[in-house]
Amino acid sequence: MMNAEVLLAEYKNKINFIGAKNGKITQIKNIISNAKPNPERLFAAEGIWAHNKIIEAKIYVRSFVFCPESVYSPESLAILKTMLETCGDVYAVSERVFEKISERDKIDGLLSLCRLPVYDLNEIKLSGDSVIIVADGLEIPGNLGTIMRTCDSAGAAALFLCNKKVRLTHPKYIKGSMGAAFTVPYYEFEDAAGCAGWLRANGFDIYLADTRAEKKYYEYDYKKRSALIVGSEKYGISREWYAPDAKLLSVPMNGSCDSLNVGVASSIILYEMCVKKIKFR
Repeated sequence: MMNAEVLLAEYKNKINFIGAKNGKITQIKNIISNAKPNPERLFAAEGIWAHNKIIEAKIYVRSFVFCPESVYSPESLAILKTMLETCGDVYAVSERVFEKISERDKIDGLLSLCRLPVYDLNEIKLSGDSVIIVADGLEIPGNLGTIMRTCDSAGAAALFLCNKKVRLTHPKYIKGSMGAAFTVPYYEFEDAAGCAGWLRANGFDIYLADTRAEKKYYEYDYKKRSALIVGSEKYGISREWYAPDAKLLSVPMNGSCDSLNVGVASSIILYEMCVKKIKFR
């Protein structure tokens, strides 16, 4: 019967046993804390669920760290075997050391440093009625993760970013996306002008989510290619987007609050856009 001890013996020549002061542990802590430069675009994936996602999405794993004492369920042992077979940089640590890098109350002994996929504009597949959302200057990683999750669920073609404030390897973004960060195409533009130019050149109608808009989000038909622009939690959408051809829309507020969280508002509008695409096909 397969267990961690059997796997340790079978793969002993490729496993490095390390302690708390090893540089790999320091690297993991720095990436999780989002405190140091991260030129390799590495993020930390911890636990059974996250590892199933990265294996399914064929995400590149730079390093794999596990705690033998904590890996005992059939599912976690299957993941351990897969990682030992496929990853060339493998480390085993004690339970005490793993607790130092874990963000969980109850550890399950699996953590990988993975490289976030990078996309070229030419890799983004567009149809005649594609929907793209543009995050302009968003500052809260969890909000961006929620938007990416909605892109996956609603069927948006891609997430574009301009005036980027959030590091896409931030743990809260990765967690908030619930795996969508591994599969939904994204592209980073330096500024709003470059992003708007590409959208117009590719036949997209541009919609600005603005609480001041007189027209509600459900009053448009979205028959053509559509791009939804959402802005910074603090400053809103950049002025460059407010061109004569831009269409403003809002979500009606029927209570005492004057606006919704940008992640929630984006979800409502994106679903409306994507559902109407299906209706008109």
